[in-house]
Amino acid sequence: MRSHLLNHLTAEHYRRSVTEGVERVAARLATTDRPFTGVTVDALAPRIERIDLDRPLGDTSAVLDELEEVYLRDAVYFHHPRYLAHLNCPVVIPAVLGEAVLSAVNSSLDTWDQSAGGTLIERRLIDWTAERIGLGANADGVFTSGGSQSNLQALLLAREEAKTDDLGRLRILASEVSHFSVKKSAKLLGLAPDAVITVPVDHDKRLQTVALARELERCAKDGLVPMAVVATAGTTDFGSIDPLPEIAELCAQYGTWLHVDAAYGCGLLVSPTRRYLLAGIERADSVTVDYHKSFFQPVSSSALLVRDAATLRHATYHAEYLNPRRMVQERIPNQVDKSLQTTRRFDALKLWMTLRVMGADGIGQLFDEVCDLAEQGWRLLAADPRYDVVVQPSLSTLVFRYIPAAVTDPAEIDRANLYARKALFASGDAIVAGTKVAGRHYLKFTLLNPETTAADITAVLDLIAGHAEQYLGDSLDRAC
Repeated sequence: MRSHLLNHLTAEHYRRSVTEGVERVAARLATTDRPFTGVTVDALAPRIERIDLDRPLGDTSAVLDELEEVYLRDAVYFHHPRYLAHLNCPVVIPAVLGEAVLSAVNSSLDTWDQSAGGTLIERRLIDWTAERIGLGANADGVFTSGGSQSNLQALLLAREEAKTDDLGRLRILASEVSHFSVKKSAKLLGLAPDAVITVPVDHDKRLQTVALARELERCAKDGLVPMAVVATAGTTDFGSIDPLPEIAELCAQYGTWLHVDAAYGCGLLVSPTRRYLLAGIERADSVTVDYHKSFFQPVSSSALLVRDAATLRHATYHAEYLNPRRMVQERIPNQVDKSLQTTRRFDALKLWMTLRVMGADGIGQLFDEVCDLAEQGWRLLAADPRYDVVVQPSLSTLVFRYIPAAVTDPAEIDRANLYARKALFASGDAIVAGTKVAGRHYLKFTLLNPETTAADITAVLDLIAGHAEQYLGDSLDRAC
């Protein structure tokens, strides 16, 4: 069994095994003609359940053959131009190379004596991102597992900076279309059930600053402590960007921590043409970024940035076996001092490799392409009498609804849209997402693939309409 340990004696075995795996994936990518096979849970589950994990195959080729059957053949392929559903991006090759390197070396980014150069690379990328945001010379941050963890840690820091022991008085203000992790974080932080105050949005799904001002004033009047305002730069459903300068002014007026959730919109930091959309983000106390959304990185690659490095002390704990206090005086950089995690992957390497090969402008140009495509898609939808589109996109998301000419019952239209989405997924021809707007069912394109074209969008819209019309025809037949 020692022959399977990666070391100086097995370097050639490692090379052969990984090469064979890469060749299998490359072959699958080259021949995949749709984003999904349409396999059902009932069809796939028995294949996996019948595998006896206590009886190894013992041979890499045999295991890869099996993997074709249980995973590779039926995986959802985000690289396909008709995957239009969630915030999953196709990934760039330099980042995949970084993934291979970091997995093999297996550095743990909690302490210097486990990572050395990895620690310094992560720190440099944090500084680079903070500079792009404009947080100032005292900024710092740490890589995280994703936007939800970044939001949790940001709100932890905000809670501690609020300087009150009465958790029942603390309030978080966020728009009605902010990420669900805000409410989840409030619960994890021990806040009251009504701690998150939902602020209405305008027609463009942006937080209404007049309503925010009213809620902040109400908090002051009622003796409540608004510990944080969460502004969103790229909402999950609509890609909308809250009015950051005006929100920053209100936070300054009321002495409230401003957190900007830019998990989606962070791609604007490297956009050659759209950086202005993030104006005001430089005034945030903390910022969430997800490189694995709009920097075309593999999951996971995310970070939390803070304006004042000293606030990260609220996540600091010392253990004699790991990061004793004396290391601070000795100026030994231990990233665990800043993180909610202890053992942590060297995910920063993927972004490092990407920047060193492609450059920031290269990433930004790709993100600009999908934002341009969303504009084309919006024009197509606005001109198509079969569809109602909700808002003109700021980023690369389109929310719309099929509206049949002969049906006026909103509930029946809901069912037609739900059916169309499910039927499209079952066919494997394309994948779209869904959401609710004002209680009604809508469909959603999240465009993150520069290889997707306006022709793809047109084709998928035709497929959706066909499935919806089939449902409505069948429904009419059943009624008769």
